[in-house]
Amino acid sequence: MASVFGCAGPNLLPDEAAFFRECQPLGYILFARNCETPEQIRRLTDDLRTAVGRDDAPVLMDHEGGRVQRLAPPQWRKVPAAAAFGRLSKTDPTVAIEAATLNGQLMALELAALGVDVNCMPCLDVTDPVSHQVIGDRAFAADGAVVARLGRAQADGLVWGGVLPMIKHMPGHGRATVDSHLELPVVTASRDALSERDFQPFVDLADLPLGMTAHVLYSELDTGHPATLSKTIIEQIIRRHIGFDGLLFTDDLSMQALGGEIGQRAADALAAGCDVALHCNGKMMEMQAVAAACGPLSKAGQRRWQRAQAWRKKSEIVPYNDLLAKLEALLPTG
Repeated sequence: MASVFGCAGPNLLPDEAAFFRECQPLGYILFARNCETPEQIRRLTDDLRTAVGRDDAPVLMDHEGGRVQRLAPPQWRKVPAAAAFGRLSKTDPTVAIEAATLNGQLMALELAALGVDVNCMPCLDVTDPVSHQVIGDRAFAADGAVVARLGRAQADGLVWGGVLPMIKHMPGHGRATVDSHLELPVVTASRDALSERDFQPFVDLADLPLGMTAHVLYSELDTGHPATLSKTIIEQIIRRHIGFDGLLFTDDLSMQALGGEIGQRAADALAAGCDVALHCNGKMMEMQAVAAACGPLSKAGQRRWQRAQAWRKKSEIVPYNDLLAKLEALLPTG
């Protein structure tokens, strides 16, 4: 099925297992509510895959660092926010790229040990002085070229450790002046302005295997639909201008930027050209409505997912503590 679902808590409930067994989602996503200990998360990811009978069912996590850290101290390290690497880049761009790569490698080792094999990052949004802090330090910088270089470095680190990266929020969330978790942002910038700055990091990383849309309405691109629900933006901007032909996920459909019934949101997103409907809050009635609206993964989606899996690598593993010591020497956490 062309969907990814969350679950309610740290353990898979019998009704959830039965639902997933029946509807066969592509995969799952975990949040802080699902994460208590390494042993518990590993058991949960095993149980989720057992429910659908597929060892290769992807388990995603939205684990960026900074304010968006699902694996919290003291069980896990404090992960720097993306902006920390952007600040370092102002003084030493080469060191910043090395640090971002190391951070990606560490994340990959941390996540893979838990059975998580997709991380919803890097965030390639370019910050703007008037933008809402929903992005804020989740973005690397206000310079698209810096964002692209550091995003590539973190993605390379994830891939090195066998975890797939997901670029977001396409085609750019950096100009939004409200929080899309709560209401729909409207960006009025021209296509030329967006192309010059906001789109560029996505163009530079368009070869990566997975991407996520933005729940943002760009009034100069489509007056009636946010990107997630816009056939125009997905076809003309994300697929054609940016050149992204990877597997395209919606942002979380339960966010309040999108109006209407939750199942209709899923149906509209898939009709617009998204490959996978992402639903995160784990509420059973909402998941049932999304499942009813989603058919199987399209042939194009299947091709994109198969190609994405070919990105998985088994690199020579460097001891975790060696990588951590290198990162802390370059970017002290204080």
